[in-house]
Amino acid sequence: SMTAIFKDYPEADFVIAGHTDSVGSDKSNQLLSERRAAAVRDYLISNGINADRFTSVGFGENKPIDTNKTPAGRHNNRRTEVTLAN
Repeated sequence: SMTAIFKDYPEADFVIAGHTDSVGSDKSNQLLSERRAAAVRDYLISNGINADRFTSVGFGENKPIDTNKTPAGRHNNRRTEVTLAN
């Protein structure tokens, strides 16, 4: 699980990034992506991970990994990514 990885690497810091597809306004997608990242952050905190170890950020619809022209592509773009920061 994700919490196990955080606990196995206590010196590591992470970035939690929320993303959306292009459906909806820029503003609503930005807020949704921030909420997605915050939900993961809150989950980690509730499982004993120190909040100082990660940063959460939302990118809205600005960093797609797939097309927004198909349902499958939009599904892939609605995601939260956790990456190593250091």
